[in-house]
Parts: sequence; structure tokens; C-alpha cells
Amino acid sequence: MTYVSENFWHDAVNKATTDLFTFGYKHIIKPHFVFNHTPDVAHSQMIEFCKVTRNIPPLMWLCREMLDYTDPILETNVMGVDFANPFGLSAGLDKDCEMPVLLDNVGFGFETVGSTTSRPCPGNPRPWFHRLPEYDSMMVHVGLANEGSAVVIPRAENAWTKAKNMQVSVSIARTNDDKTGDLDEGIEDYCISMRRAAGRTAMVEVNISCPNTMAGEPFNESPEALDKLFTELDKIDRPQPTLVKMPLNKTWPEFKDLLDVLAEHNVQGLSIANLQKDRTGMNIPRDWEGGLSGSPCYAASNEHIRQVYREYGDRFAIAGIGGVFTPKQAYEKIRSGSSLVMFISALMYRGPQQITVLKRGLAELLRKDGFEHVSEAVGIDA
Repeated sequence: MTYVSENFWHDAVNKATTDLFTFGYKHIIKPHFVFNHTPDVAHSQMIEFCKVTRNIPPLMWLCREMLDYTDPILETNVMGVDFANPFGLSAGLDKDCEMPVLLDNVGFGFETVGSTTSRPCPGNPRPWFHRLPEYDSMMVHVGLANEGSAVVIPRAENAWTKAKNMQVSVSIARTNDDKTGDLDEGIEDYCISMRRAAGRTAMVEVNISCPNTMAGEPFNESPEALDKLFTELDKIDRPQPTLVKMPLNKTWPEFKDLLDVLAEHNVQGLSIANLQKDRTGMNIPRDWEGGLSGSPCYAASNEHIRQVYREYGDRFAIAGIGGVFTPKQAYEKIRSGSSLVMFISALMYRGPQQITVLKRGLAELLRKDGFEHVSEAVGIDA
């Protein structure tokens, strides 16, 4: 009886504080402290905030007590990795691994750090971001700016070993700078980072689909090039599962050609998918460079997820990305075939408490439909 009472009161406090955070972010923090700066400045300030607050244990304890919603129905095992819940931060925001302590304490199931590259990379000329609130989207043109995998991967390893509940993955990509060479140079670039990552994180993601680089996307434009890349990556012994970050703007036959190659290699999962390149029907200034995050990705990524799940079944675990702002949208990705769900834009537009909103809402939807475990709902609509 005491346990039930304590659990009830903790749940009630969590719900009340989450609602308070949601109100505060919408009406105070976002308009007066985030959206009153350019998105590039706001992004830098957010990273600095994470770097400072991670060294304040009482604040992290408060975040954990107020925001970290836990529920056994959300616990899952994917690719042999245990997750407290299926929600993770997608690669692209925390490029240099500065956010894990805060994300762990507010209740993320996992984070994908990066993408990081073999050499330190300055990225593309700024601005890197443009806000598109009318589309629940950001225009992203960072170009893989990061401090290099020799620096980022040890940070990710340290974050993973010290995390209370959160798993940490690292995303590796090809360096985007003036030293970029031929296909063989690109393969060795990936291999350098993979050697550094082997065994040091819960998972590793190979990003073959960054749309904002000098070299383009040769490893998703040719099945032969992709096969050549993974033939070399397969020679690197790594105990953790490997996912591949897939492109969004492919026809199903093109997408399937890539998957048929990956199915023959040491690949356990797919991150579906990267940024949206298609601006059809959207009122966006022509001089804004980059790909679209958030809602413009939602329908297309879900369709790829359903098709992959239908045709490949358990061969690949799927981490669904793109346009997740509500529990219902997360649930649709899961029912389409995603075992894990990643997001970024909701964090920017809704606030850090959105992870709690998503977890609580998903648990309610699962119980409403009679599921006892989130894994039971995976692919139910595919």
C-alpha cells in the first residue's frame, strides 16, 4: 500500500511539473530566451547551458525528480541493448557530446552523439539554421561541424559509462573539408572513426546520408560504393550493434537496392531517415540552403519504415526519425515498424520536458490498445 501511495504521488508530481515546464517553455523561455535570438546563437547558448548545468548535481537531481517519468511498459531490448524507453535524441544536435548528462537526467532512453568525423571539421559557412515554425521544421545546413572523432568518441564513452539509465550511441560520417578525396579516401575516413568507436558506446551509427557536404552522398547513390564501404567496415571488429543512417528522398526500388547490400554485411539496424530535401509546396526563401527537419519528414519516413518492416522483417531493427512531436506520432512510427524513435525538432519547439510528454502519452496509448510491452506494438500496422 505504501509503495502504491508513493508511486501515485511521484506520478502526480511528475505530471504537474511537466505541465508547468510545458507552460513555462511555451510562454516564457521560448519567446524571451530562445526565439529572440537567431537559431545559430540559440543553439550555441543551449550547448553552453548543458555544459554548465551538468556540473550542478542538485539541478540534475531536480530534473530527475521532476521530469523523469518511468514506466515498465516502455522498457525494451533492441539489437541486444536494454533501453529504459524507446526515445532518443537523433544525431545532428549534440555534435561534440556536451548534452548526455542533462538528457540522462530528464529521462531520454538514449542519445546519438555526432555525427563525428575522422578529422575536426569546421562545417559549412553560417548560418547553419533557419526556423520554419509554420512547418514545425528547421532548415539545417551545418555540414558536419564537430571536433573530430578522436575527441568526441572518448567523451561519448565516458558519458555512456557514467549514465544512470541512458544508452549512448555515436554517429560517424565522412569529413566535410577541403581534404576530401576519392571514394577510397572516404572509406578510410569512415574506417578511422569506426576503429575509434569499436566497443566504446552502446551502438554506432554510420551516416551515409548527410545532404550538406562537398563530397555529396556517394555511398547512398551507388549500391556498389556502399558495398565497398561496408566490406572494409566489416573488417573492423566491434561488439556493439551498427545502424546505418538512411536517406529520405529515395524511391522504394532505390532504397531497397541499398538495403539488399546492407543485409549482406555486419549491420543490425537502420535509422530512417535523414533530412527532407523536397521543398515542394513550401514557402521557403531560395537562398536558404540545407535540408528540412521535423514535420516535412514525417509521412515519407513512415512510409519507408512500413516498407522496410514488411519486406525485411526482423533482419533490421528500425529507429524511426522525423516529425515526432506528439505521443500519437511516436506511436504511429512504432506501429509502422520502429523499435526506437528519435527526434530533435520537438526538443527545440516544445522544450526539454517533451521527452516526458512523449513517454507518458505513449504508455497510455499502449495500455489503451491492450499491449503489455512496447515491443508488442512494433510493426502492428505494417
